[in-house]
Amino acid sequence: MKCLYYLAPTLISTHNISDDLHEAGIDDWFFHILSKDEAGLKKENLHSSNYIETLDIIRDGVIGANLGFIIGAIVAAVFMYFEPFGPDRPTYIYFIFAAFVTLFGAWVGGLTGIDNENAKLRRFHDDIEAGKYLILIYARKMHEKTIRTMMGNKHTEASLVGVDTHFINPFSRVRRHRK
Repeated sequence: MKCLYYLAPTLISTHNISDDLHEAGIDDWFFHILSKDEAGLKKENLHSSNYIETLDIIRDGVIGANLGFIIGAIVAAVFMYFEPFGPDRPTYIYFIFAAFVTLFGAWVGGLTGIDNENAKLRRFHDDIEAGKYLILIYARKMHEKTIRTMMGNKHTEASLVGVDTHFINPFSRVRRHRK
């Protein structure tokens, strides 16, 4: 599954795109709209994006969990080697400690992500603030060509600005579309 990023200039255009996507058999679950005008999206009954898409909760949570695991594993290894709590401590206590630090890192990373705009959407920030509408279309392989053709034929005002995999890789970036 790929995510196609389209920028539409107006709410009317976005509504028409939504209607055409429905006619093409694309469910609301497979496209979301990111806009500064949330009230307009709600008024037009358009499916707006969610916090997982707009914030960096997942990416920063994964990074925090990785850092927590590394720190927890190092500290647990040091504790196992030097035995500051005595030699009679069972080994699983150190694994529990490393797991706890990993989960704590994920929690702190997720909280940090709540405060950050999604890294994949940052480059569209100025366009969204200028009043444009970013449409994220999650296209299955069998629908991708249909969607691209329909958008190219019916909605020339909307431009394809990026393509990405749907898989959430916290370290990847959106590939820019080249015409």
